[in-house]
Amino acid sequence: MLGRILVMAAMIAAVSVGMARCASRTAGDDVGQSAVKSVDDGGWSQRGGNGWSSAAARKTGAGEVRLGRSGDSHFYVDTRVDGASVKMMVDTGASIVALTRRDAEAIGIDVDALPVAGTARTAGGEVPMRIVMLDSVAIDGLEVRGVQAAVIEADMGVSLLGQSFLSKLDAVNVEGDMMTLR
Repeated sequence: MLGRILVMAAMIAAVSVGMARCASRTAGDDVGQSAVKSVDDGGWSQRGGNGWSSAAARKTGAGEVRLGRSGDSHFYVDTRVDGASVKMMVDTGASIVALTRRDAEAIGIDVDALPVAGTARTAGGEVPMRIVMLDSVAIDGLEVRGVQAAVIEADMGVSLLGQSFLSKLDAVNVEGDMMTLR
């Protein structure tokens, strides 16, 4: 339990720093002014100690997806990874998409067949990771092909949508309690 709390604290710090970088990077960009054309009411929550919740992702007509900040200050999103549904926390401070073992196996990845490619530093210490190339990661029509990911051998609780996906988008912008991906 303490390890999970430490991992979440580290993720909060990383997300805060990353969001500040992304916000300053896109501060001069023209923020989409189009009205919401459709709403995916696929918001999700996990019952229990973490109390995660997320507003539904909203797809605008301008090739954007808007995410509402959840009660724990993070942004969560339902993704399609190689055709399978995976719920992720957007982590602008993570250099790579980080999959939990459970999510990797649900996608169809034989985790044990992947060689250990190094370690990932977490608040709970260093843990083994296995690198894999994902064919596709999509969020409400925003699709990125050829996304590098790591299967992390730690109980993160949720997979992370990191820079190996986010850096291939035109912009990641946070204004108040809304994150815009385009």
